[in-house]
Amino acid sequence: MSNGSSEWAQTPEGLRRARQLGFTFDGTPGAKNAITDVSGVEVGMTTIIEGEGQHVLNKGPVRTGVTVLFPRGRKDNGVSCAAGVFSSNGNGELTGAHWIEESGSLSTPIAITNTHAVGTVHRALVDWISESNPSVAAQWQLPVVAETWDGFLNDINGNHVKPEHVRRAIDTATSNQPAEGSVGGGTGMNCYGFKGGTGTASRLVSFGDQQYTVATLLQCNFGSRAELKWNGVAFGKEVDAPCQIDQGDWFEDDRRVPPGAGSVIAIVATDAPLLPGQLKALARRVPFGLARTGTSGSHFSGDIFLAFSTANPGALDSHFPDVAPDEASLKSASFVPWGYIDPFFEAVVQCVEESTLNALIANQDMTGRNGHFSPALPHDQVTALLNRA
Repeated sequence: MSNGSSEWAQTPEGLRRARQLGFTFDGTPGAKNAITDVSGVEVGMTTIIEGEGQHVLNKGPVRTGVTVLFPRGRKDNGVSCAAGVFSSNGNGELTGAHWIEESGSLSTPIAITNTHAVGTVHRALVDWISESNPSVAAQWQLPVVAETWDGFLNDINGNHVKPEHVRRAIDTATSNQPAEGSVGGGTGMNCYGFKGGTGTASRLVSFGDQQYTVATLLQCNFGSRAELKWNGVAFGKEVDAPCQIDQGDWFEDDRRVPPGAGSVIAIVATDAPLLPGQLKALARRVPFGLARTGTSGSHFSGDIFLAFSTANPGALDSHFPDVAPDEASLKSASFVPWGYIDPFFEAVVQCVEESTLNALIANQDMTGRNGHFSPALPHDQVTALLNRA
């Protein structure tokens, strides 16, 4: 196990990550211990926090946002990546999934937001692609937009995520270490009855004389308080902190969301040359990493995962034919043989586990609509439990 070094210990905003609190993880992280360790990947976020007090539809309080990820950066948007998707539980949305399943390719940005903002974000991506890459947009577009539900803290039925918020996330996307916690699409999310949101991690994997990176970015909004465990420590049961979301009738109409509801979106990125079926297999390993933190997967949680590879650029492009079939040429792609793929599976599990804990640790208390309160996982209590264990 490795604690990692100091450059992995904090977010760009100075919030502590899981390693700084004493959590240890298997595997060797990349330079940033983040999804942007995969060369070419860029991430941008817009965080929207407005208003306090009583809920008023379309007024707030607002606790939401949007995260945009470019597999090959803005510059090479439209160049295909091999990709695969897997749904562990389908109570959620990831647009474009049918085409990824059909073609094994991804050639658009990936956005993550709240459940009721999918339409706005989808339209904003269509507009941006149309402006930035008209030759691609002239054919067809199936942007990828995923969501989790932030209605406990946010005026989710209000029209608060605007096209300009999506554009801001696009324009600020970089290959730097991404922010974590209550940022971007993860702003209003809860995880295991604590404040949740965005988390990321990476691992280095060797094959032959090459070293590759596997990394994940999660939007964590899942799990009941009683489930949270790590390495035998039942944090959810032992930590003393209020838990409104798992208890009581807190909706205005006296209905509440069952414990564990919410959803989790996981994006798996790698620069290793993998086939679409292999990437789908990587996406299928995400639940093992989630299970390491305690969840059994709620019926009311949409648990949907996408994996892509930046190797073999353009090999799976799907453009309208520009020459006759007898003048066309074959394409080829390299890939890691199936018999050597297990270390990549391990890396996914390790990254997902650490990403989830980073989303919980790199966080702060948040109060949202109608005074609903989501406490951050208390660092002092976590440290004491780790030391005792």
